[in-house]
Amino acid sequence: MAKRVYQVWKGSNKFFLQGRLIFGPDARSVMATILMITVPVILFCALVGRHLRHEFSQHNAGYAIPVVAVVFTIYVLVLLLLTSARDPGIVPRNLHPPEEEFRYDTSASAEIGGRQTPSVQFPRTKEVMVNGIPVRVKYCDTCMLYRPPRCSHCSICNNCVERFDHHCPWVGQCIGQRNYRYFFLFVSSSMLLCIYVFAMSALYFKFLMDDYKETVWYAMKHSPASVVLMLYCFIALWFVGGLTGFHLYLISTNQTTYENFRYRADNRINVYNLGCLSNFQEVFCSTIKPSRNKFRAYVQEEVQRPPLPTSRTSETQDANEDRRMKVEDDLELGGDLMKISQRHNIEDIEADIRSRGSDVHRHNSSEFDSVVGSDRRPATGQFDTRHSSWERRSESWEIAPEVVGMNTNVPESNGYPASKELSK
Repeated sequence: MAKRVYQVWKGSNKFFLQGRLIFGPDARSVMATILMITVPVILFCALVGRHLRHEFSQHNAGYAIPVVAVVFTIYVLVLLLLTSARDPGIVPRNLHPPEEEFRYDTSASAEIGGRQTPSVQFPRTKEVMVNGIPVRVKYCDTCMLYRPPRCSHCSICNNCVERFDHHCPWVGQCIGQRNYRYFFLFVSSSMLLCIYVFAMSALYFKFLMDDYKETVWYAMKHSPASVVLMLYCFIALWFVGGLTGFHLYLISTNQTTYENFRYRADNRINVYNLGCLSNFQEVFCSTIKPSRNKFRAYVQEEVQRPPLPTSRTSETQDANEDRRMKVEDDLELGGDLMKISQRHNIEDIEADIRSRGSDVHRHNSSEFDSVVGSDRRPATGQFDTRHSSWERRSESWEIAPEVVGMNTNVPESNGYPASKELSK
């Protein structure tokens, strides 16, 4: 049965509802964040909000105080879900390195068997143009791709994320191009919710003091829940309020948290800064790109390609070629040696015959050369017999009977019989 993409996903993400929701590996922290939001609001509605209804009894306006708190809380939770349960901008992985970027360097090649094999060089960085300015991007060994500008690899989720801002443990997800807007709205809305709860709790605290004409200590004893909520919201405001202000600065200058912390001391030119107004429009008014991953699609079987040549395979190929060339050279050399040995044996025969029959007339020796030359063809068995007989000659330098018999068939020339020439 074919599997879906989310079932074989190589990242550290967790999927729910059959791949419809994608979280980071620390998705449990989302539940803690939800409790930190809902529990104070429930306490506020139960212990503070219901008493404020009587303070604004005209037109039942007091009911609006807990209703606003509940609606605002639901809005914050929806933003939290949109931030943590969606694709932040994950760049799909490659199954193979980009072959078009391979370079073959012959200067740094390895010498094998007297030959040079070019080594494969893979550039770790390359430059791309952003707003007319070259920007260097790095190669990701895990995802086997060159990261787009402003993209970084999250070590927690094990994914390359476009416009990577940071990995937020409170939402259990990376903050990137596709969820940064919702993240900022979540943080800023949480700040406003804290301000609202703090303000309503402080208002109820004041009403207690005014109604009973008592001191602060009496109001604290009469409504400890309001004191706890005020203290909790005050501490939370330092966190979410400071985070909201920091991200307002980042949006106005078109930076990410990763870029701000990493390149702060480098004094680099921010090539992405388009002006304050344009930067805000880019974050809040631009269309969010669709996800580049179809997590619920079925996995398609890949046609395996032949492996790239490695140094070991090239060494084996070179060794096989050298071995084949060596065999061919040996065969050629063996043939040449046979021809040379045959030529030398016949020349020795001729030289010996000339030395033994030096008193024979010159024109008879030329006729003998023609006869011996006709026997140089290696295809006849007669040459093999003569050659083997000659090889068995003794140290007395006697001429083999086959050679003598061969010379008796030489015709006469210029009145000199062949028998006389041999008898001499």
